[in-house]
Amino acid sequence: MAFINQALKLVIDVAFGLVTYALLLRFAMQAMRAPFRNPLGQATMALTDWAVKPLRRIVPGVRGYDWATFVAAFIMQALWIVAILLLFGAGFELLSLPGAAYVALIALVKLVEAALWILIVAVLAFALLSWVAPDSPLSGVLNALTFPLLRPLRKVIPPIGGTLDLSPLIVIVLAQIVLLLIPRLEAALTALLF
Repeated sequence: MAFINQALKLVIDVAFGLVTYALLLRFAMQAMRAPFRNPLGQATMALTDWAVKPLRRIVPGVRGYDWATFVAAFIMQALWIVAILLLFGAGFELLSLPGAAYVALIALVKLVEAALWILIVAVLAFALLSWVAPDSPLSGVLNALTFPLLRPLRKVIPPIGGTLDLSPLIVIVLAQIVLLLIPRLEAALTALLF
């Protein structure tokens, strides 16, 4: 039985994770004005249009942000959490006010965690592509996603020897430090609501 639960959890994680991360990536790409005319942008649109387009009728964009995409990511993350909780025996707790508040708050925390992982992957890919394929079709997207975070660090920490830029490493380390705090925040929310 434990094997079946773990296999089902894996399927749930892959299915919900793919869509949730794609929605967050789409939101970040739109917020940072990244180009969508590349393989990553096209794949993101294909994976998320079914959820975003209907929500745009209800949730308008404000100040250049596509809030329908963010709401879709939040809903998918909340459904992901509910599916995992139901798989492992939580049921009636979810119908209570503390249960619903728990799912909503944990969904927000998990979205922050997912955004940090997207940032780490984008910075790492940007750094690697800048060495091996600076004119890659993904360079524009990765530059748009990472430049706002790397630019302030580059002003403070100049490249070593004129060529070795440490700003991507610093961003990754800082993101990892914040990721270390996520389980503590989840435990605090669980203790607070249950």
